[in-house]
Amino acid sequence: MTDSARHLVVGRLRRPHGLKGDCAVFPLTDDPATVFAAGRSVWFRKVSGEEIAGPVVIARSKSYHREWLMAFEGYFERVAIDGLRDALITAPADTLTPPDEGEVYLHELAGFVVQTESGEGLGVVTAVEEFPTGLMLEVQGTKREFLLPFRKEFVKQVDREGRRLVVEVPDGLIDV
Repeated sequence: MTDSARHLVVGRLRRPHGLKGDCAVFPLTDDPATVFAAGRSVWFRKVSGEEIAGPVVIARSKSYHREWLMAFEGYFERVAIDGLRDALITAPADTLTPPDEGEVYLHELAGFVVQTESGEGLGVVTAVEEFPTGLMLEVQGTKREFLLPFRKEFVKQVDREGRRLVVEVPDGLIDV
């Protein structure tokens, strides 16, 4: 039976670890200790979004270097875990801690209005791209499309409810 709640990706299953059904998981959440706590339910999905399995209960988990070692009920055999290699781990959005004031999920940024501190409209966020230098917002502006670094020195305010970003644009970024 498929769960119809909106899910967010919280980790990526990397590979089996040891012989007792543990696996290495790369966390894609800022609160892995809570999200990966034993007893919580998660789902496995392909990168395409297709559900592989779920709900699956986390049997045990612990921090391990930059990853987490986890075991899932019903998947205590190494062969079973190996079949899930590189699966995305998701959780229903309503079971996760919502973003704090001034924070936003990255997937929500598309469609946010971008404006200066004086209220001048600069455009609309059309995509979020990850580069080695950090996250960049692709903004469809009134004159042209441009990339804006998603860093606190440029993004001064995030209004999640109003779907608006107040920014300070670096000199020359949007000049023609």
